[in-house]
Amino acid sequence: MPSIERIVFLSLVLDLFAGVVRPEWIFVPNPFLRIYNPRDIVQANIKSTKMGYSIVRALQWFVSPYIGALSDKYGRKRVLLITMIGNILSAVVWIFSTSFASYMLSRVIGGLSEGNVQLAIAILSDITTPQNRAKALAHVGIAFAICFIIGPPIGAYFASRPLPSSFTASGIELNVYAAPALLTLVLLLLETIFLVVALPETRGKRAVVTKEKSANGTHTNGTLNSKANGSTNGSANGNGKTNGTNGHLSKEESIKKRIHMLSTLRRVHFLFLGLFSGVEFTLTFLTFDLFDWNNKQNGYLIGFIGIISALLQGGYVRRAIPKVGEGMMARRGVSSCVAGLALLSVVPLLSSTTIAVKLLQAAAVCLAFTSATVVNSLTSFASLQCDDNVDKDTGKVSEEHPELTKGKALGKFRSSGQLGRAIGPLLACASYWTFGPSLTYAISAVAMFALSVSMKSLAVRRSTSA
Repeated sequence: MPSIERIVFLSLVLDLFAGVVRPEWIFVPNPFLRIYNPRDIVQANIKSTKMGYSIVRALQWFVSPYIGALSDKYGRKRVLLITMIGNILSAVVWIFSTSFASYMLSRVIGGLSEGNVQLAIAILSDITTPQNRAKALAHVGIAFAICFIIGPPIGAYFASRPLPSSFTASGIELNVYAAPALLTLVLLLLETIFLVVALPETRGKRAVVTKEKSANGTHTNGTLNSKANGSTNGSANGNGKTNGTNGHLSKEESIKKRIHMLSTLRRVHFLFLGLFSGVEFTLTFLTFDLFDWNNKQNGYLIGFIGIISALLQGGYVRRAIPKVGEGMMARRGVSSCVAGLALLSVVPLLSSTTIAVKLLQAAAVCLAFTSATVVNSLTSFASLQCDDNVDKDTGKVSEEHPELTKGKALGKFRSSGQLGRAIGPLLACASYWTFGPSLTYAISAVAMFALSVSMKSLAVRRSTSA
């Protein structure tokens, strides 16, 4: 892994680990709710935890395009460090929050400051070629998987341990989960110091591509060949190849096609995450209701999904994407999600039998494949539509169109996904408790299948012409 990729990966692990030790990922009761019946706690937490999660995602939907645009203007590192200040402030407010309102204030500050993942993607896009970008972006997914394996259990451990008396001797009242909050603060401070010392500025930089044999036996020359759907990110003169033919597009046609493709990818991203995030948030409700699983058992399930996802991203996705293309890989992940949702819809009907748990485990494998493939593939696909040409005189990326600048375009792409994450859990939880899990997952499976069908044009095999 090249040095900048390693720096980005390590900073993401610190950042995501700091995020997943929060109460909404720990499966512990909300301390601000005076409810003691376990099932009442679960249902009450839907209103509080999901509201907080959705508010944060909605704020990220709003702020992501602006963070991306600012990074195009002032540099990735500078804007990233500013967002880190907001994240640190959010952790400090969390430590001293003694009411639900003050805790939500910390989440609002964090939501408005969350730019780490999208800027990491922009940085990796700055320093990679189209041929190896998907492999580099897979590290983002691996970081997510690692943190979701180890983060919630460690967060639960700290949440169950009171602070030493030396912290409370001053009489200052702290949050009941001040221990994981302090852990979050320490991790964010370490990440900030690490970024200041280790991360170089990457805006305006571009990986040098030499003429060599590509993975499929054809030559590459640094130009951006056609993508799976025939859209292009042309070479320096704006020309590109489409659908594997030798026909050329004018610069204006190339720009128009790429903007249209970005719009399509944002729509797919929004719809997919709207459906998938609903599954994520209701899965532990299902296991609690049907099997009476405790936090430890739910943690094993989530860890199992995370491990499978990490192995797939490191061992399969990074190697397969150059051969099949980003669009095809994303569609395979969506199809796997259809299978997983179908299996989940059957689980409640067989909950009294031994096969129910096996079906749940099979569904978890399908969802792990989905987690490993879809978002990373769509993100890589979106990054390939952005401006990637460097001015020979200034050394900066030449701007063909304002909508194709890398930070802004990827910020809007991430924004669409965050909107899906804001809406999806609310709708899924409402459906789960109103119509039941079987109907909820069955409807989601049908909707995900329709999305898979609509992605057919994205999944055309990428061009192999030189």
